Amino acid sequence: MSAIRIISYIGAAILLFFGVLFIWATFSPGGQIVWLLIGIILVLIGFGLIWFAQRQKTADQAAQNVTVKIDLPGNVSMDTLKCKSCGGTLTMDNIQMVAGAPVVNCPYCMTTYQLTEEPKW
Repeated sequence: MSAIRIISYIGAAILLFFGVLFIWATFSPGGQIVWLLIGIILVLIGFGLIWFAQRQKTADQAAQNVTVKIDLPGNVSMDTLKCKSCGGTLTMDNIQMVAGAPVVNCPYCMTTYQLTEEPKW
């Protein structure tokens, strides 16, 4: 959790607390209507800070970038990668990692399948 989010939550809690106290004090003997206005403003600012902190969370998640490096055992030589269904030539752009497994999407026949490594023996 980032420092800005923590500070926003703490500030929102303080503003909400005092906002509710001001609203509550309005209805006590000798309370003034100005206190109601101040309390509503403090509560609105508190909820605004909570909204800001939640929005900050989605911005942090969108900035994540995952890189997967695959280490192939032994000597691997490959001229071209071809689709199992139509035989079309595939590039590295057609291979994606889904749930930790390499998945091929053929741009020609729209087939999707998982790459499997055959045993070497």
